[in-house]
Amino acid sequence: MTRAALGRLKRRAEFLRAAAQGRKFSTPGLVLQAVTDGQGETRIGFTCSKKVGNAVARNRARRRLKSAAAELMPSAAAPGNDYVLIGRTETLKRPYALLLQDLRLALKRVGALRAAGEGDAALPPTESVTR
Repeated sequence: MTRAALGRLKRRAEFLRAAAQGRKFSTPGLVLQAVTDGQGETRIGFTCSKKVGNAVARNRARRRLKSAAAELMPSAAAPGNDYVLIGRTETLKRPYALLLQDLRLALKRVGALRAAGEGDAALPPTESVTR
């Protein structure tokens, strides 16, 4: 799957459908919601509430989520799902490598992590990070 194949969720109804019908997993850096799409297309939506901060902070968190998704989702996400990435306050402070780990873990926990042999490229190795 190429980057161009990833569509976007834009309408409120699409986000509400993911929240109501989808599977959800929270990590320190983000919340992932995944729901099967009836059309077979992989789409991603990004959102941050006002709890994250002012508009500048919310946009920064959203940009970090978009960057992580662009790097990981084409090779790691199972096709045919709608995904919603929700930013948290920690999204702003979390090191980027840990944000990628959070996204990979969330994909695995909602059952949307693509098998290593599947897809265009193998998953990048997980870095060992001590906390």
